[in-house]
Amino acid sequence: MTHFEHVILDARACARLFRLGRDIEGALKMVALIDVALPLFSSRPAQEQAQWAQVLTAILQCQERQDWIGLADWLEGEFLALCHGVNSD
Repeated sequence: MTHFEHVILDARACARLFRLGRDIEGALKMVALIDVALPLFSSRPAQEQAQWAQVLTAILQCQERQDWIGLADWLEGEFLALCHGVNSD
């Protein structure tokens, strides 16, 4: 299993925690998820890095507003789409 496949599984698990209202556990898992994903995206082309920055900004804004469903949507939608795109390379 590649690093991105692990990130994909972790992102789904994290989103699930937020959807279940387990925001503290979700936030802790999200920090670990971002710590693992950040170096993987830093070696990607500039366009993918820009997309990553946009998605990360949106996720953090949702967290700031305590919009847990929105955060889960970003994780399962845009974040996973980026990871799937990278993983298919």
